[in-house]
This record gives sequence, structure tokens and C-alpha cells, in this order.
Amino acid sequence: MAGGERDAEVGFGRFLANPKVTLERLIEGWSERTRSAVAGRHVLAIQDTSEIHFSTRRGHRRGLGEVGKGNAHGLLAHVMAAVDAENGQSLGLVTGSIYNREGRARIAHAQRARKDKESKRWAETARKAKSILSDAATITIMSDREGDIFEDWASVPGANVHLLIRMMHDRGVGGGGTASKVIADWPFMATRVVDLAATPGREARQASLSLRFGQIEIRRPHGKGLGHLPKTVTLRVVEAMEREPPVGVEAIHWRLLTTHAVDEAATAWRIVDWYRRRWIIEQLFRLMKSQGLRLEDSQLESAEALMKLTAIAARAACAVLQLVQARDGGDEPASIAFTPHQIEVLDHLNQKKQETTALRKNPHPRHSLSWASWIIARLGGWNGYPSAKPPGPITMRNGLEYFQIFANGWARRDVCIP
Repeated sequence: MAGGERDAEVGFGRFLANPKVTLERLIEGWSERTRSAVAGRHVLAIQDTSEIHFSTRRGHRRGLGEVGKGNAHGLLAHVMAAVDAENGQSLGLVTGSIYNREGRARIAHAQRARKDKESKRWAETARKAKSILSDAATITIMSDREGDIFEDWASVPGANVHLLIRMMHDRGVGGGGTASKVIADWPFMATRVVDLAATPGREARQASLSLRFGQIEIRRPHGKGLGHLPKTVTLRVVEAMEREPPVGVEAIHWRLLTTHAVDEAATAWRIVDWYRRRWIIEQLFRLMKSQGLRLEDSQLESAEALMKLTAIAARAACAVLQLVQARDGGDEPASIAFTPHQIEVLDHLNQKKQETTALRKNPHPRHSLSWASWIIARLGGWNGYPSAKPPGPITMRNGLEYFQIFANGWARRDVCIP
């Protein structure tokens, strides 16, 4: 390793070891650009949890607790990302938590109060998001099935705050019976072909989805500490299912619960389209790990340092995601991802990277996110020709690393050392 790289590594290690650099402050910093970026928009606040696995061995667990199944050790990162509901552009991170399990719970899950369960993170994150996203026109807090919790349905929604969550629990409903039995009696109202993105274990493909929707009243479950909640909560259900999937392919079947009004097929399809944007949070986690930053390869020795590193990696992965999304154009301003000082540096770099030939000029409007994406991609090694393969996450990551070094140096260009 070159001396300069070694110096940077040592400096970064000291930064993480600094007691003034707290995990809480790093997570608070996630939303510095997001707060202004969401103003006036309908924001999908997508949250999910990912296991971050680190290499350990018996007798040397690096202070890490158990995650997942088997003998895996690591951390859990619960992250909420803000996404524009209309165009799907990532607007930045909102809030979340990064935690390390310290032993196994000895009290049965049903006997524990909510404050003692890991599931509290869904409501805690949602409540923090209300304040951070207060300038948004509408907030739709979204999660997959693990976030289907009655207490949250009863307490989180507000005047402009909605929930959209894939159904996990087949609860009892007002009037008797269960949700699944009530839904099964509804007629299908429409059919549409949708594009499905590739996911781990599933290739990209098209699916013909049939749609039905309606309203149900879910009943309060029996459980410790739930007596203060209303006996029922009224929700809308949108079910999209693949009734004739290709042979050998697992059928798509989404039962989506929401507090949004759903009174016609067009509105129901909009709910489905919003839910399909949930994949963006999965992309973010992949960028943190195998597809980009390779967080799980870190050799840091303490759980505390690894938690701080995970917080930093989440923010970096979000920046990479924003740039990849913007590479083909769009109207988003560069300010959703860069500070005024950084945009000044980008202006300088853009002049350096452009060439006399029209094919190698930045084709995007000045100070747009697409304009910034083109510059970062060039810094990362992309050749800039329209016929070239579009720059991917690795190129953007490399370009951002170079840019950060240059921007830090640019900030000190007028410093006089006696």
C-alpha cells in the first residue's frame, strides 16, 4: 500500500476512534441535505433493516453479536430513505438506527413490552421522520411485511402522514372473520402488465397482475400493553396478484395495506407503483455491501468502530445511488446531494473534464444532479462518450472518492502556511 493511502487509513481510524464522533451524530447527519430536498413533495419514506455480516472466528468475535441464522455475527442497520413518489429519485437518507445485539432475549417475544422489542425501531424511525420531513407536502411511510404492526397503524398516521405496508398478519376484522377471507370475496377489477426488476433469486421479467381493492377494519390483537389502543383501525387493501405465472416461477402476490383513500382502479394502481419503489432501499443495501462499498470486508476490530463505519457507508451508498439514478438525465438539482461549496468545485472540475469535441461535453443542464453525475462519472474513469456503457455504482464510488479528496483540498487552497 502506498504511503499516502496508509496515512489516509490511519487518519480515518483515528476519526472513528474519536469519542466526539458519535454514532448518533453520524445518523443525525444523514438528513442534512434531505430536509430541504423534500420540500413541497410527496415523499415515500421507505424503511427496512439489513444484516451486516463481518468475518469472525471463535474467540475473536470483534464484540459483534449474532445476526441471522447459523453462526453469523455482525450488526443490524435500520435505514429510512426518502424517495420522490412521482419520479422515484432518491432524495437522501432520513434517519434510522444501527445496533449490535448483546446476547439473546430470555423473555418470550409476546411477553415483552414494545420498548423491549427490536420491532420498536419501525415506530421510532417513523416518528423521527415526521419532524425531519415536515416540509414535505405528503409523507407515505413504507415498509415490507415486518412493519405490519397494529400499534403503528393506530398511532403513526397524521394529517399528511400515511402508511403503506405489505400485509403480514391475517388479522381478525370487524364483523367477524379474517382479512384474507374478506379479501377473497372481492372481485378483480383490472389487469396490467408490469416490469419487475431483477432481485436476488429472480431475473428481471414482466408479470400480468390482477387487481382488487377494498376497505377493512382490523381488530386490535391480544397482547401486553395494547389496552390503550383503539379496538379497530380502518385501512384500505390493494391486492395485486399474478394468477397465471410462468411455469416454474414463483407468482407475484402483494397484499398492500394503506391509510390512503382508494376508491378506483387508477388510485389502486398508484399504490402498487409506489410499493414497487420499495426496491430502492434494497439497492441501497446492496451498494453498501456486495455491489459497491464492500462494507462487510472491513477489518476494523471493534463493534463500536464498525457501527460508525456502517453509518458513514449508508450515507455514501445513498450518494452513489442518487448519481446512478441521475446519469440519464432529469430535473433534480445538484443541491439535493451536494453543498454549495461542492457545487463550486464541480463547476471547476466540469471545465477541466470537458473537451472541444461535442461528444465529450457535459450534456446536462448546469447545476442539475445529472450534470454532477456526469462529472463524478468522468472522475471515476468513465470516458464520457454517449455510445459508452453507462457508468455504474463502482465508477460512481471511485469518482466520489476522488471528488472528496479534491474538494477537501480546494477548501484549503487559500490557506497560507507561514
